[in-house]
Amino acid sequence: VSFLRVLSPLWSSSMSQYDLTYTIGSFMDRHLVFPLLEFVQTRKIYPENELLEAKLTLLNKTYMLDYVVTIHKQLHGASEGTAEMAQHRVAVVSKLRELQAACSPLLKIIEDAALLKQIIGAKQFTLAYLQANHEVTPSTVESLYTYAKMQFECGNYSTAASYLMYYRALSTDNERLYCAQWGKLAAEILSQNWETALEELLKLKDFIDSASGAPNRFGYVASAVPAAVSTPLGLLQQRSWLIHWSLFVFFNHPNGRNGIIDMLFQDRYMNAIQTACPHILRYLTTAVITNKRRRNVLKDLVKVLQQESYTYKDPITEFLEMLCVSFDFEGAQEKLRQCEELLTNDFFLVACRDEFIENARLFIFETYCRIHQRIDIPMLASKLNMDQEHAERWIVNLIRNARLDAKIDSANNQVVMGAQYPSVYQLVIEKTKGLSFRSNVLASNLSNPGQIAGGQGQQRHPRRPRTDAPSPADDQAQKEVTSSA
Repeated sequence: VSFLRVLSPLWSSSMSQYDLTYTIGSFMDRHLVFPLLEFVQTRKIYPENELLEAKLTLLNKTYMLDYVVTIHKQLHGASEGTAEMAQHRVAVVSKLRELQAACSPLLKIIEDAALLKQIIGAKQFTLAYLQANHEVTPSTVESLYTYAKMQFECGNYSTAASYLMYYRALSTDNERLYCAQWGKLAAEILSQNWETALEELLKLKDFIDSASGAPNRFGYVASAVPAAVSTPLGLLQQRSWLIHWSLFVFFNHPNGRNGIIDMLFQDRYMNAIQTACPHILRYLTTAVITNKRRRNVLKDLVKVLQQESYTYKDPITEFLEMLCVSFDFEGAQEKLRQCEELLTNDFFLVACRDEFIENARLFIFETYCRIHQRIDIPMLASKLNMDQEHAERWIVNLIRNARLDAKIDSANNQVVMGAQYPSVYQLVIEKTKGLSFRSNVLASNLSNPGQIAGGQGQQRHPRRPRTDAPSPADDQAQKEVTSSA
């Protein structure tokens, strides 16, 4: 992340303390960081020259030569260093031609759409068939991997994604297959193919999670993961990277906010967040607030926010804590104002800014209505950070759309709340929430009766006879009391 260390916050900006570009960039491929720097540049959070220097440092280890020249001219003038760049361009073009020649037998098949369709349709796109009929050797396949990687470094992301797809179908090198999976995901993200990127993300997630050695639903096994990655520390690192890369997918895919909630509330990923990247709680909190159908996870999220408040907090996480823990409506109102500015300056959240503000206001209103039966509209407008006329119109729309059981008392300028009762459906969910876990624990205990008695290898003591057993007279007295009752 050396290319990010040149950034020093522009402290005149109130949002620089909440900018996560450097923090998130340390978990990203350098090509994925570039869109973040482009966005930050438009927001004027950092000085222009420092951002250009960061971009140049980022691009120097890639083959995106035209862009390097453009930024270099902006920083150092038109002529300085152009001779070195021209020599570098010649070397890169020569290397590309060399790799293209090395994998040309395979490229001829890939670029011939009719032949490729015929081979795939006959289910003959295998190394054995291509080696026997089209002079494709294992070294040809590995050259395709190197060529795809170089295309990626040149910024040809769609081409790289296509080549990596065919490489994965032919290669038997487990370590390179694992690296190709990451490369394919990055290429699809940078090509903005969100459906395909989501599929690749789920494949990679399953790839990482299959640490038991059994094949998973995508056919991969844990042995395909490099040994260094299979350690507890390696798995923590891989999951942390996957969480950060997934932000591109989940905040651009139509169903992404459900996906991020489903993924990050799994124990192994929540553990990764709490251990390595608590700043991800900003994005999880935003997904929960903007997704009214997933409010069932709100209690669990608030618990995590309370636990991690000493390591990470920002206006978004503090807003939820003030509203759900301390019921500080004045503080929540102030945090909502800060959230508006924070969302505007966050690359992943800027698109859902208006939706967040709308749902946050509704959340404040719902929470306030749970503890009040009559509410003054002017006071409510101030808590929602709205003028009185806009607030009254907003409440009328809520009532009209059947989202609020209330009526407006125009004479007293108040909102009168109706009686609210928990639904039977919600009560059943709450009562049976931990039923599956308790059943598994009970089944486990029943399958190991020795452990119930006090541990493995210990014998159970015989039950002693009761010394307070009821006498026949006591039985008769009990029958008389029962009959009289």
